[in-house]
Amino acid sequence: MNLKDILEYQLVETDKITLTVYSLIEIFIILVVTKLLITLFRKVLKRQARKNRLEVGTSHAIFQIIKYIFWIIAIVIIFDTIGFKITFLLAGSAALLVGIGLGVQEVFKDLISGFFILFEGNLRVADIVELEGNLVGKVIQIGLRTTKIETRDRVVLIIPNSKFISDRLINWSHMEKKTRFHVNIGVAYGSDVEKVTRILHEAADEHVKVARDPKPIVMFSDFGESSLDFKLHFWTYDTFWVEIIKSDLRYVINKKFIENDVTIPFPQRDVHIKTYKGKDQ
Repeated sequence: MNLKDILEYQLVETDKITLTVYSLIEIFIILVVTKLLITLFRKVLKRQARKNRLEVGTSHAIFQIIKYIFWIIAIVIIFDTIGFKITFLLAGSAALLVGIGLGVQEVFKDLISGFFILFEGNLRVADIVELEGNLVGKVIQIGLRTTKIETRDRVVLIIPNSKFISDRLINWSHMEKKTRFHVNIGVAYGSDVEKVTRILHEAADEHVKVARDPKPIVMFSDFGESSLDFKLHFWTYDTFWVEIIKSDLRYVINKKFIENDVTIPFPQRDVHIKTYKGKDQ
């Protein structure tokens, strides 16, 4: 048996496909070449990201889209290699989808949502997002069907992509990396508001993770029931751990208030007791 006979030896033969040793080698080469192309493309994107020509989230989205396209092309070529007609596959898939029904609809809904997320770029890797229920997390991976988000508790949530399309989503990192937050402060009536404003500015300026541009803003927000209410607005790049920054600011503000005799009030109520005397008293 010569080499040609070995290569043309039929391993599997049906009405729809013919699998020979030669076609098996072709399939192996197609898979290897596809894997190499995907790896090469990922290295190119990483190089561009390191040179700051591409953001991490953008490069990840591009890579995911190209990866799926490469694999779809490879699968189509493999089917053609073994003589399997793609039209027959599509017809069979349509019949399968009709049979499975509602269960597959949710899967396809997530898949379509994944394409929208990857193409539109509204959600990218490393973005800080707030989901319904005030759940804050960092996007660590965007897949075609699901997205992985890491919370502040170091818990990884695997969320179907359709949730990001249908539910309310706040992306703190969409426009730029730094975001504005605020801390509420109340001081007693009669306090020197100019002194309070100065102390709040000092507390913000001393924190290393509070951005210098734009500068922090102190606002006299309201006359409360028991206090003069202020808001300290500040910007930070570390949005994921902003609650720790807020806590640090409160520690410093409280210390400075004690040093400068500024009183933080507590709610007070006046209770008037009236005694009613009966007719016989």
